[in-house]
Amino acid sequence: MDVVIIGGDAAGMSAASRLKRIMPDTNVIVFEKTKDVSYSACGMPYNIGDPSREIDDLVVRPAKVFREKQGIDLRLNHEIIKIDPQKKIVYGLNEKGEFEQPYDRLLIATGAKAIRLDIPGNNLPGVFVLKNLEDARRIKKFIQEKGVKSAVIIGMGYIGLEMCEALRNWNISVQMVKPNPRFLPNFCEEIADKVKQEVENKGIELYFSKINEIKLNNNKLHVICDGFDLHCDMVLMAVGVAPNSELAKSAGLETSIKDSIAVDKTFKTSDNDIYAAGDCADTYNVITGKKTYVPLALLANRGGIIAADNIAGKKETFDGIVGTAVFKVFGFQVARTGLNAQEAKKYGFDPVSVTIRSSSRAHRHPGAKKILIHMVGDKGTGRLLGAQMVGEEGVAHRINSIAVALHAKFTVKEYFQCDLAYAPPFGPVWDPTLMGARQLLKRL
Repeated sequence: MDVVIIGGDAAGMSAASRLKRIMPDTNVIVFEKTKDVSYSACGMPYNIGDPSREIDDLVVRPAKVFREKQGIDLRLNHEIIKIDPQKKIVYGLNEKGEFEQPYDRLLIATGAKAIRLDIPGNNLPGVFVLKNLEDARRIKKFIQEKGVKSAVIIGMGYIGLEMCEALRNWNISVQMVKPNPRFLPNFCEEIADKVKQEVENKGIELYFSKINEIKLNNNKLHVICDGFDLHCDMVLMAVGVAPNSELAKSAGLETSIKDSIAVDKTFKTSDNDIYAAGDCADTYNVITGKKTYVPLALLANRGGIIAADNIAGKKETFDGIVGTAVFKVFGFQVARTGLNAQEAKKYGFDPVSVTIRSSSRAHRHPGAKKILIHMVGDKGTGRLLGAQMVGEEGVAHRINSIAVALHAKFTVKEYFQCDLAYAPPFGPVWDPTLMGARQLLKRL
């Protein structure tokens, strides 16, 4: 069997490796349009922020390992430009010109692309996005060679906030701007305000305004907003990503949320011989049972493996995600999982929420830090719907217990009865999440 995979990062290479492990005689061909495969994209802001590190430190497994040790036919700098589902052929371009490749099964793992605002000057020299390893190389090289002293980040999401810290590590002054007047709108107001205060305390200037244009004058970039300009040496657009689904759409495959490729719980598309996984595809939300689009690293890796299993005839399914995420911004860990109150109401729940303050360690234990926890439950059923946290320690892994409870569809009461570990260096007798659940039970 000939299996063709379009895309050589998380989903694509996870699928290729899995197929060669369970079906070693399968001819697995991976087409990757760049020169990079299997790298830690989530580590890029931290690498950029460390002048001593090389970008290639982020490569998890070099191409030659896939070829020589696993027998995967991995072809770099090969871009697929067309899929013909009727003939079961993909068409592409490489340095030698056009090529075509027939397939028995096809996996589309084309990922997502960084969004550039549709404004004049969005592609001027010194205006960057950060989505792949080549983007990271360009940014780090520009900082080193141009002696960047000031930067404007358009957007205030996870990548933008992580890049704030990275740029400050180079002693670059940072201004951030976005049109939405709310900081971290998917978080409750108290947690969002806590993070906002931390960012501003580190000298980051925040502006909330429409962005109209970017101009280049006298070697300075000017970000033209409503009523004011921001001057800088470089601009980073960090306004989100969109699924790379053009190939799928042009081949007649069904699309879904935010134009992502529609897949079932086996990652099969609307064509029986074509699968899709990773940031180009949709998935299911375990809590709502509805389709959703959330580009997550774990989902991409898991999706590639499950797609490979089904291509091999194993009949594996994936229930979906609960949207667990964590990021670091200066001294804070910020995490969330499940639904916030607004999302819960949108999907027909009757949300009740509570915000509590707790400690990362036992009472009076040295080094204890404050943790702010927000939890949401459904008044009608008592079901646990989601949580958010912020603190200097004890947040990144604590959110996982709630994520597991959401997958298991626990009620708030069932979560409150969980037997969680206790020792003074790691938390109070009553874990902060149990304290949150107790207070939420009272509200429910």
